[in-house]
Amino acid sequence: MRIYTRKGDEGRTHVIGGRVDKDDSRVEAYGTIDECNACIGRVVASLDPERDKDFITDLTLIQHELFDAGADLAQERRVHPYRVDADMVSRLEGRIDHYSAQIPPIRQFILPGGCEPSSLLHLSRAVARRAERRVVTLGKRGQINDDVRRYLNRLSDLLFVMARVANARAGVADVEYRSDRT
Repeated sequence: MRIYTRKGDEGRTHVIGGRVDKDDSRVEAYGTIDECNACIGRVVASLDPERDKDFITDLTLIQHELFDAGADLAQERRVHPYRVDADMVSRLEGRIDHYSAQIPPIRQFILPGGCEPSSLLHLSRAVARRAERRVVTLGKRGQINDDVRRYLNRLSDLLFVMARVANARAGVADVEYRSDRT
């Protein structure tokens, strides 16, 4: 199979149920999910395989689920059953609780940064938030799988908590936002 098909050279692409412009809100939504997936892949590459086995397991599963989310959103009209469901959202909530128990409660806003995995998790969180906004925009246009929006919302929360845990594991303090920087 060839990688290039030349079918998209005119600025249109295939979605399940037809063709749309490449800047269509549907393509923006699942494209941003793909970008988030790539960021998470970079996180996984930065992790210590021994110390961070749990992170690697969770993030690899999330990468698969993000493909499912993209497939759900790629349907111009619903042709296939949705893949992302409420159980996946609940599982993320469980992981948020699991990792939150490993760090002190948050007292202030936290600046993105710290060790490399933490910084990359924060970047992934920001992209997940953007993906969520793109899905909200798409949902205003027509029917979507609402569980994808909820999944992305929980995912960004999970990535934030994991960023804090990554710093704790590396012995790096979170940098709290200060409004009195003078």
